[in-house]
Amino acid sequence: MALCKAICVAALLTLFTQESSSQLSVCGQPPLNTRIVGGAVAPEGSWPWQVSLHSSSGHFCGGSLINNLWVLTAAHCVPLGNAVPISGVYLGRQSQEGSNPNEQIRTAAQIIVHPEYSAATDDNDIALIKLSSAVTFNNYISPVCLAAAGSTFYSGVNSWVTGWGNIGSGAPLPSPQNLMEVEIPVVGNRQCKCSGYAPTTITDNMICAGLLQGGKDSCQGDSGGPMVSKQAGRWIQSGIVSFGIGCANPNFPGVYARVSQYESWIKTQITTNQPGFITYTSTGTNSDLSVSCSGVPPIPTPTPIIYCGQAPLNSRILGGSSVVAAGEWPSMASLQKNGQHECGGTLVSMEYVLSNAACFSDSPNVSEWTVVLGRLKQNGSNPFESSFNVSNITMSNLTGSNIALVQLSTRPTLNNYIQPICLDSGRTFPVGSNCWAAGWSSGRGGVEELLQEFQTSVLTCENVSSTENICTTELTLEKGDLGGPLMCQQDGSWFQAAVVLTLNASTSRTRANTNVFVKLSTFDAFLTRILGNFLTPEPSVNATTPTVSSGHPEAHFLFPFLHILILLLCLQLFS
Repeated sequence: MALCKAICVAALLTLFTQESSSQLSVCGQPPLNTRIVGGAVAPEGSWPWQVSLHSSSGHFCGGSLINNLWVLTAAHCVPLGNAVPISGVYLGRQSQEGSNPNEQIRTAAQIIVHPEYSAATDDNDIALIKLSSAVTFNNYISPVCLAAAGSTFYSGVNSWVTGWGNIGSGAPLPSPQNLMEVEIPVVGNRQCKCSGYAPTTITDNMICAGLLQGGKDSCQGDSGGPMVSKQAGRWIQSGIVSFGIGCANPNFPGVYARVSQYESWIKTQITTNQPGFITYTSTGTNSDLSVSCSGVPPIPTPTPIIYCGQAPLNSRILGGSSVVAAGEWPSMASLQKNGQHECGGTLVSMEYVLSNAACFSDSPNVSEWTVVLGRLKQNGSNPFESSFNVSNITMSNLTGSNIALVQLSTRPTLNNYIQPICLDSGRTFPVGSNCWAAGWSSGRGGVEELLQEFQTSVLTCENVSSTENICTTELTLEKGDLGGPLMCQQDGSWFQAAVVLTLNASTSRTRANTNVFVKLSTFDAFLTRILGNFLTPEPSVNATTPTVSSGHPEAHFLFPFLHILILLLCLQLFS
């Protein structure tokens, strides 16, 4: 019974600790803010996280409450060298003159400036202030949510900036100096760089907002204050007022420290009762991506990643000496000499086809050769094929049999019928692994001379080196199969383990009903010199079951019910 009581108490403590470990359940939900569009004077309680930093001369910067003990502000607002010291931190304040019955006043117990803050460039303009004691949350004082890493704020996202700053350049806020609010749209960083600012002024650690024609902006005295946007009923701080050129000037939107860049840093500084971070996700199209100007070049079209070893139409498990359907071996190439099939080959990059050097020993003249990809039959229609001229033929120069790389004059368009195969550069194919060869052997495949496939299995090599060779069960290969591949599947991708360099008629390559192929890895140095880096197979994705952490907002709704259940259990145990 004593053990049960101890467990009960521990469970209650754990639950209460979890509930207070993050501000996610309470942040960004001001009960007195029902506006959709901001006005000039902010009604009292509309922005309960707004902070006013005071020196002996009065208000000089803003800030935002992010939990009951910490305030977020700009680095240029806090004491550095000869900067103005902070004499008071005011929360729940509406007016800088007269009575503020809902305010709480604290002093600064600790100030942490971002270590990479630059006063010269205003980069990393962010700081944290620890209050002298915790504040009590109410309708007029509560924390704001912070934009989490990975948040996206597209051009045009509606945002609000609040503060007691000047209402124009050199124009102080008139009496009674009530908290002001202004609604402004986000300006994308590319557009901001193309405005009046030098492109190098705006960094990825900044976010811009305002009207390019001017008229709405933050101003002196608003520094350090929050810029927020609303998502799913929560107000999320995207920026900290940092700098600008004048106030509300055309072509000079306000510049803010981008809060989402600092989630990790903030969490490192505040290890308990952490601020609530929420990922803000913009919808629609980001028009900023199409903006370019002098010093801000257009965004290059991303080059798609090309993976090797894919055969979307090949679903076989068992092969045989059978006719192949279109697209089953999409890396296969037909090397044509003066319009007639001479040898097989495989597409191994976006420029090169791999084959047997012997195919070109009598005729290395590139003008006589074409390469056909996506072909199924040598006679008849091939709706998915593409033909390519040859610009170069390069052959390896090892003792014995050699391979050749045939350079295409143009890059092929990849599809279900044309795909590169992966090159084996030292993989191990266990004994018993199924592999396939394929080719257009003369006399097989009927009148149309259809592509044929031949299934085989990996064997233990006897009387030959297994380091340089791969041995399989016996295959009957003929002249038209020369240059073709020995293909083995591994981890869902197809790898070429060898090139057909000799035929069964050459007894030196057959040992006791065994075919012996020279491993492709033997030619690694030659292949790397011509191809550079080999194509890689598509990474396999291991699906994982998503989990809900205690920081997820929905999880907080469960806590009251858990408290009640455990409390009832504890009462029963102690009664």
